[in-house]
Amino acid sequence: MNTSFLEKLGLLAKNEGTWTGVRSIKSEKYIESYSPVDGKLIGSVSETTREGYETVIAKAQEAFKTWRLIPAPKRGEIVRQYGEELRKYKEPLGQLVSYEMGKSLQEGMGEVQEMIDICDFAVGLSRQLYGLTMQSERAHHRMYEQWHPLGIVGIISAFNFPVAVWSWNSMIALVCGDVCVWKGSEKVPLCAIACQNILHKVLEANNVPEGVSCIITGDYKVGEWMTHDPRVALVSATGSTRMGKIVGAAVAERLGKSLLELGGNNAIIVTPTADLNLVLIGALFGAVGTCGQRCTSTRRLIVHEDVYEEVKNKLVSAYGQLRVGDPLDAHNHVGPLIDKQAVDNYLNALKAAKEQGANVLIDGEVLSGPAYESGCYVKPCIVEGRNDMAIVQHETFAPILYLIKYSGEVENAIALQNGVPQGLSSAIMTNSLRDAERFLSGAGSDCGIANVNIGTSGAEIGGAFGGEKETGGGRESGSDAWKAYMRRQTNTINYSLDLPLAQGIKFDL
Repeated sequence: MNTSFLEKLGLLAKNEGTWTGVRSIKSEKYIESYSPVDGKLIGSVSETTREGYETVIAKAQEAFKTWRLIPAPKRGEIVRQYGEELRKYKEPLGQLVSYEMGKSLQEGMGEVQEMIDICDFAVGLSRQLYGLTMQSERAHHRMYEQWHPLGIVGIISAFNFPVAVWSWNSMIALVCGDVCVWKGSEKVPLCAIACQNILHKVLEANNVPEGVSCIITGDYKVGEWMTHDPRVALVSATGSTRMGKIVGAAVAERLGKSLLELGGNNAIIVTPTADLNLVLIGALFGAVGTCGQRCTSTRRLIVHEDVYEEVKNKLVSAYGQLRVGDPLDAHNHVGPLIDKQAVDNYLNALKAAKEQGANVLIDGEVLSGPAYESGCYVKPCIVEGRNDMAIVQHETFAPILYLIKYSGEVENAIALQNGVPQGLSSAIMTNSLRDAERFLSGAGSDCGIANVNIGTSGAEIGGAFGGEKETGGGRESGSDAWKAYMRRQTNTINYSLDLPLAQGIKFDL
């Protein structure tokens, strides 16, 4: 494989510490990054020591004192410049995302485009960090609210979106006046270094103090340093529900702020009036895109009995045409799972489904042969099941689609969709306005994302992203998600010659 993109991103030389965002951070321990595409070693990345972590946090604290005083539009200008650099590096960075994580090249490029889009969004936001003006009950008083930076924002991201989720958090946090410390997944460490390499050039060109944006590298223990650290004002964590419960509890114990984006068990409801061509496209990409490793991946397809057999037959036929292979080859639809542990989880889920009485329409297997030498390629599968099966209630990060039949009114399908612990993304395929509105009503989908006639996967950056229940309740990216990265302050100014108290209270001497 031609890996010239590594050279373009400055990833061929062994790290000497400058890419962390703080100079002179060194370690004798290294994390090795292997590609799930071909099983080859891509590179070795310095692991952050406790001493190195303390240096990063101290530098970030110091940088915050300067960064918070720079006017927000000027902070936005620096983010704009980063977006321009990302445009220059879109192709090599997209190739790295695809090679190190295993998603298709189109999806890798799309992830970098998300970074560019969020930079554009943050630039505009930098002139709109607005508060409200309220009417005071006291004469000659003005009351209003304003928003101030929090301080250090710790970002813990998962392997499946190795660059985009960091940018959702960091670009908005930066224009808000915060400084960022990023712990990327140890499964895709080179992606974090590449992003920092590109950002470092922009920060240095603008004489931004060292420590405004830093990365730390390691396993969950490095993340624990941040979650327990009272100097980190907000911890934004993306990952499994199990991980989120640990992070949330640790941050809450010190009364810090957390933003949690956790598991999904997403469903598409297919009503009798649905356009089945849309169903096929939405369900197929939702279920097999990124090899089923998106938090918004379609796990369940809840289909009305009137169209169930037709939908099932179309899906089985479409799955037979899927091409699994090297994700950098545009002819392939599905790349590998991230590693052998993910493969084991896939196999165990299929075994559990069979033991729990599911009917397997397209069985799964680990693919072998010269094209699949990494051992991480699997066959996407379809399983007929029931919503109350234990395995269906569980999120498996793999291309397993559960086909579930419903009868009667759309409320029955909504009850099935809502009948899982997770609440991230949901969708309904229908040409019935009544069914669509029922789905979107307060008695409809209980998820943070609810779509009509599109799938569960592929959110735009303009809307706030996140979910309810065991998905954690956090919101990132667009809309007013910026408020999570700032602290609210209410101000009252008295410009009279008296000091009247609120509620008419008298306190005269």
